[in-house]
Amino acid sequence: MTNKLILIDGNSIAYRAFFALPLLNNDKGVYTNAIYGFTNMLLKILETEKPTHMLVAFDAGKTTFRHKTYKEYKGGRQKTPPELSEQFPLLRDLLDAFSIPHYQLEQYEADDIIGTLAKQGEGKEWEVNVISGDKDLLQLVSDNITVSLTKKGLSDIDAYTPSFMLEKMEVRPEQIIDMKALMGDSSDNIPGVPGIGQKTAVKLLKQYETLDNLFDHLNEVSGKKLKEKLENHKQDAYMSKELVTISCDSPLEIGLEDLPYPGYQAHKVSSMFKELGFQSLLSRIDGEDAEDTEAREELPELNVTILEEITEDLFTGEEAVVVEMLQDNYHSAPIEGFGIVNAEHNYFVPTETAVKSAVFKRWAEDPSMKKYVFDAKKTTVALLNKGIDVKGITFDLLLASYLINPSENHHDIPAICHRMGEKEVLYDEEVYGKGAKLKVPEQELLADHVSRKTRLIYQLKDRMEEQLKENQQFELFDELEMPLAIILGEMEHTGVRVDINRLEEMGTELQRRLKEIEEKVFELAGEEFNLNSPKQLGPILFEKLGLPVIKKTKTGYSTSADILEQLQDQHEIIPHLLLYRQLGKLQSTYIEGLLKVVHRDNNKIHTRFNQALTQTGRLSSTDPNLQNIPIRLEEGRKIRQAFTASEEDWIVFAADYSQIELRVLAHIANDEKLIEAFNDNKDIHTQTAMQVFHVAEDEITSNMRRQAKAVNFGIVYGISDYGLSQSLGITRKEAKKFIDRYLDTYLGVRDYMEEIIQEAKQTGYVSTMMNRRRYLPDITSRNFNKRSFAERTAMNTPIQGSAADIIKLAMINLHQKLKDEQVEARMLLQVHDELILEAPKGEIDKLKTIVPSAMEGAVELNVPLKVDYAFGKTWYDAK
Repeated sequence: MTNKLILIDGNSIAYRAFFALPLLNNDKGVYTNAIYGFTNMLLKILETEKPTHMLVAFDAGKTTFRHKTYKEYKGGRQKTPPELSEQFPLLRDLLDAFSIPHYQLEQYEADDIIGTLAKQGEGKEWEVNVISGDKDLLQLVSDNITVSLTKKGLSDIDAYTPSFMLEKMEVRPEQIIDMKALMGDSSDNIPGVPGIGQKTAVKLLKQYETLDNLFDHLNEVSGKKLKEKLENHKQDAYMSKELVTISCDSPLEIGLEDLPYPGYQAHKVSSMFKELGFQSLLSRIDGEDAEDTEAREELPELNVTILEEITEDLFTGEEAVVVEMLQDNYHSAPIEGFGIVNAEHNYFVPTETAVKSAVFKRWAEDPSMKKYVFDAKKTTVALLNKGIDVKGITFDLLLASYLINPSENHHDIPAICHRMGEKEVLYDEEVYGKGAKLKVPEQELLADHVSRKTRLIYQLKDRMEEQLKENQQFELFDELEMPLAIILGEMEHTGVRVDINRLEEMGTELQRRLKEIEEKVFELAGEEFNLNSPKQLGPILFEKLGLPVIKKTKTGYSTSADILEQLQDQHEIIPHLLLYRQLGKLQSTYIEGLLKVVHRDNNKIHTRFNQALTQTGRLSSTDPNLQNIPIRLEEGRKIRQAFTASEEDWIVFAADYSQIELRVLAHIANDEKLIEAFNDNKDIHTQTAMQVFHVAEDEITSNMRRQAKAVNFGIVYGISDYGLSQSLGITRKEAKKFIDRYLDTYLGVRDYMEEIIQEAKQTGYVSTMMNRRRYLPDITSRNFNKRSFAERTAMNTPIQGSAADIIKLAMINLHQKLKDEQVEARMLLQVHDELILEAPKGEIDKLKTIVPSAMEGAVELNVPLKVDYAFGKTWYDAK
């Protein structure tokens, strides 16, 4: 079989991916759009090309051997956006997970690495495919070397062979260098011959074949001006030729023998995907997660008693307990059994034995009997589902591990134990399998595995509490996260009622709206067609209606959302098409999506709050994600009409913090102007606009306030000039001016940013007001990209994390106040800075006092916390 070598231009593809996709970030705040786009392309290459050898080549730095020839080579290029730079280290980690070699060479470019290896492959008669967005690489095309060039985006690719190049460009591969020498390349600051473009360059080469022959017969060139340009810039043309010529004999420290690609191990790639937040790509991994095949020491024997009856003398008042469930969604997953371990014994209790035992129920509900668990929230919900209201949980291995190692993604019991040096337990996948292979083993194996996990919780408890105390985090663990876990468990178990009829009515109404829009589009188009078919829509827009063509693909005209947005002002049909797509997404994702997860026995949705996920301490939710109900479109906001109180004559009460992160910033930075604005109850965005634009309050326009708001919140999230330019639709230069003016105005914020970075460099981490830590190992990295991301994280984590801690404290305060006041009101949801409750109508007046008091009194800052509230029959009314 012929070897197939795939060579990827890493920088080029990453750049293409970055600018082709909107800015994306995972739950850690890491930007991932370039990596995501790159990964999609990589998976497609692996699926279709089946390479035997592979390499991803990267540029090593700004200076190359070409700068000796021409100092201005690549001069004038805009600085790489930090949002992209920060992704390169992770991109290399991703390639390592795929077992794909990558390489860079000082003083040389990725093109030179690719050219050298491509020619080596060609010499061995291998099939070589180069993938890039850089036309310079077309000079490598031959019978054995194909250069696949991305056009706009990443999915639109042309595969250049000698015949295709001749047909498309009217030049042969060996003429590419001479063509570029004549026309130059503004993106690389290569001068060429001024005034000669590709069309003229091709015409000259068709006539004279080569640059040398052209200048040898310069007198024969027709056109006085053209001849003068060539005469005057002969030196520039030859210098340009030198600059664009790829070095195919670069001094590489690797060769073809270093590039065999045996394939990837699925478990390594899936682990990386989970870290990056690429859940949607997990299904594309070839095969199940592979088990760890390394030799393992045989596990020491563990004496386990499988109980068929529970007696009072089993319990000492200090037990570790594991509620074993094999599926993630504990609201619906069956319990496979219970592990109960104390100082002397290891017990496994079958599910039916436990839940039918009055002794077990008394022990579980006795607050004086201490219980150490993994995931107190899950334990609470699982037992509540069996009619058992567990009390006395004093330690949670999951939360302790999360606070000590917030950057870790794997917090299951075996992973935690292995990190702590305790290897006497198998990973769950090794016992239960995974995916389609998941199954409950025989009882003896199940009992042994569950008991081992339970025993290790018991053994690690003291060590982890000691670590929390050393980190000054025990109070955060014991007084914030532990009580919150129980509250969240109760909220999840309570669930939120959904009016199924209303959801279905909304679905019907959306279908009607979609039909109306469809008919309007048909009227404007003058004919009927399938709105969801780009093949049918493209010719309507760009041929029949004559709209300007922005992008074409192999299958026709591009009609993607970003293309349509650029055409909004060109024709009345475009806004209707955009609305049609938005409403269509509401229908499929939210109306139909929510209907799928409603528990039909009680018409409630039981979401799961992720308490041990984000590095800032923010809660998120899943199955379904109720923190992501769309609010931009009125039709999206109306989805909240389906969320109602669960009892007659009850209401939904919603309260949310006003600008909590900016208030936290004012406090942490101790910025005089921010503090003054909040203490005087002024509109902070108007105040910022006045300071940044140097105008009076009555001169502030809505656009000025919008821009000031973007800067205010951008500072909180560590935004760069590139990020701000994208959100405001302005140039990076203008965006930088905004940020500079902001920092010249709010000097306390500027000082805070400088000081927090220095603090992080000294300690290796930053902390929230309540000592939640985020470790930043790259804060002193020599790698600029890694260091810059760490610096941005250092600035925004204390703000976002402190705001997250405050709302958690507020939930604990409110939970206690509701008990103290002996009201029936109960919390249902936490959505970012908002708390949702349900209560009898008669308790509204009490809630107006209780809720703001609990939330505004959560902590004392240099500025007041402000809470707005509303109530009504539905969540939509409580706005």
